[in-house]
Amino acid sequence: MAFELLTERLQSIVKNISGKGKLTDANIKDMLNEVRLALIEADVNISVVNKFVNDLRLRVLGAKVNISLTPDQMVVKLVHQELVKLLGEGQTSEIRFEINRPTVIMLVGLQGSGKTTAIAKLAALLRKKYKKSCLMGALDIYRPGAIDQLSQLAKSIDIPLHEEGVDVDPVEVAANAYKKAVEEKKDVVLLDTAGRLHIDDKLMQELVNISNKVKPTEILLVVDAMSGQDAINVINSFNKTLPLTGIIVSKLDGDARGGVALSARYLTKLPIKFASVGEKINDIEIFYPDRMARRILGMGDILDLVERVQDNIDEKRARKSINRMLDGKFDLEDMLDQMEQINKLGSLGSIMKLIPGVPKLSKEQQEHAEKRMKLTRIIISSMTKEERKHPELIKASRKQRIAKGSGTHVSDVNKVLRQFEQQKEMMKKMSGFMKGGKLPPNMFG
Repeated sequence: MAFELLTERLQSIVKNISGKGKLTDANIKDMLNEVRLALIEADVNISVVNKFVNDLRLRVLGAKVNISLTPDQMVVKLVHQELVKLLGEGQTSEIRFEINRPTVIMLVGLQGSGKTTAIAKLAALLRKKYKKSCLMGALDIYRPGAIDQLSQLAKSIDIPLHEEGVDVDPVEVAANAYKKAVEEKKDVVLLDTAGRLHIDDKLMQELVNISNKVKPTEILLVVDAMSGQDAINVINSFNKTLPLTGIIVSKLDGDARGGVALSARYLTKLPIKFASVGEKINDIEIFYPDRMARRILGMGDILDLVERVQDNIDEKRARKSINRMLDGKFDLEDMLDQMEQINKLGSLGSIMKLIPGVPKLSKEQQEHAEKRMKLTRIIISSMTKEERKHPELIKASRKQRIAKGSGTHVSDVNKVLRQFEQQKEMMKKMSGFMKGGKLPPNMFG
């Protein structure tokens, strides 16, 4: 995940400070040098590093007399404040929606930046969070498979797509997509424009012509988090030609060091509006500087986790599941339902980063856990409804049938059944404590 190395370095810096009785000129100097190295290793632009460290130095020196905080608490607080400022304190991440006409959101970016995937994720987010009806427009007539890719994504999220093939003028496709959005009373039309492997005059002129034709409310540049400091040059080049309103940082779930996200706002003055944090269609977030700063410091983000739950979890189903658990009626159908609900929240890695204090899993461990959850869902789905309601019926012959139907082995079916029994026992114990008005022992570690 992006920022992991930076998070580890900052946590190490805080840990070293925690052993000090107070902040001195010497340990402040050492701490600032470590912060500088951590930011450089994270591929943050050197001018941004210098600005950050100088501002942090002034904050630390001004806070030395604060006796209400321990040195490590003070450093965490001040580094958090500087990160928030760097990431765009006070800048809005919200989309500006039109009132009397469809809101036009035009996505631009280089080829390979994740633009086509980002437009589908954004459409799904706008529908779910803001209850907006959306239409997508396929304007990339140059990249082989671009329209097919967007078409498949549109079908997977059940959002209509306007496309006219490849032997057309993208400007006219944009105009027709907007006209269709008006006729069908859509709230938002999202335009997936063409990219190039590099910026050229033909590409930029086409984007200008599209912008002039449909007058977009938002022009968002999709930037690959793994593109490094060169991304700043890309942003500035696009911004000179188009009136960009914000940035979407893609692939923050990859091995990127995160420097582009920390450098972009300060160097370009453009707000980062969204961040793509995984491969699933729900793995896109509104970018809040304060929350991202907390994550970078390894403090988690409970607010974002709560919002994900509110946006994705069916409250009635969740309440029914809890009541069944309290009544001791937990079965494989409930287990499957819980796993499907959790799956809606996004990738396992993106969820765990939001929870403070949760041990970090390696990429391999996350992939193994995701694979195991998927396999478990497939195996349970291969059972009959009666078997899911009454797991005690599943004997040898039934296990063989379930394994064959799910393309697995009997040993895999046995693992699922053991997992269910363990979870059922845990639910039983928790039910007893909840009915007694007590919390389970060691619940908070």
